[in-house]
Amino acid sequence: MSKSLNIVLLGPPGAGKGTQAALLLKEFNVLHVSTGDMLRSAIKEGSAVGKEAAGYMNRGELVPDELVTRAVVERLSKPDTAHGVMLDGYPRTINQAESLGHALAKMGRKLDGVLYFKTSDAVAVQRLSGRRVCRKCAKNYHETNMPPKKAGVCDLCGGELFQRDDDKPETVKNRLKVYQASTADLVEYYRSKKQLIEVDGDAAADKLFKDIVALFKNRA
Repeated sequence: MSKSLNIVLLGPPGAGKGTQAALLLKEFNVLHVSTGDMLRSAIKEGSAVGKEAAGYMNRGELVPDELVTRAVVERLSKPDTAHGVMLDGYPRTINQAESLGHALAKMGRKLDGVLYFKTSDAVAVQRLSGRRVCRKCAKNYHETNMPPKKAGVCDLCGGELFQRDDDKPETVKNRLKVYQASTADLVEYYRSKKQLIEVDGDAAADKLFKDIVALFKNRA
């Protein structure tokens, strides 16, 4: 394996990217960074990128590709990314993907792969529609996979558990359609560059984790 491991996580809502990122972080000592994290960090630090991004976000507008890429490059320059990063939510477009490739090359780094969590709609809907969130402390539960000790009640604070509007089955199905339409070109772009690594997003979390670890260790 290269000195640092730099990967992109791609997959629809409910694919289990967050779960796998938490496990891979411990296994490879790489940082899990989302687009939102990068932009919030830049804004908090008051950097030039952060100030520009804040203007767009405060107006409820999308932050332009060029500015998001600058935020990514700024984040990748931090010492805590020395062992590598897992980028989640970026890139979202081919333009961003090309910019990321150029930025990594300038830093003497490379993209080790794009993990594409291929997930069926049925499994994604089951995972997301079963999610429940505590109104008080925001802890997540799942009716089937991680139920609370007492139905509808948070184990930690006793708060009421509820289903978010965007986790309702019909909304989830629409989110999946939007995701698939918006990322189809990006998936094909990385496939054409032989950087796409398809994994079974429907698999149980522990099996999927073992498969992913084996994939990267075999590519060393």
